[in-house]
Amino acid sequence: MTKIAIIGCKRVQDQLCIACAKCLKAISLKDGEFARYDDDLELVALGNCGDCPGLIMPKLTLMKEIATMLDRDFDVIHLGTCVVKASKTGKCPLDFDLIKNLVKQNFDKELVIGTHNY
Repeated sequence: MTKIAIIGCKRVQDQLCIACAKCLKAISLKDGEFARYDDDLELVALGNCGDCPGLIMPKLTLMKEIATMLDRDFDVIHLGTCVVKASKTGKCPLDFDLIKNLVKQNFDKELVIGTHNY
């Protein structure tokens, strides 16, 4: 079973995308970026990036600490489609390549860019 954590855009979650329903649907259907997994998926963490100008690494550190404390560690982190759209249309300051490298260096986790295509 692959355990997933999702990081969404603080400015989009529950303001434009209500209840992260699109990401939850994509996980349950193994749609979009979740189609890559052959085994069962479990969402173990869902949070936001920490807002602009980019507090994602402190947020991920806290998420990792809490997940470890609760014995609910995750295998893979997905940046929500809302973050991807924010970078294309809203001038989100996140450098996806840099964040991927930082996640690998600091947490030894894969970072997948995106969740769904809805």
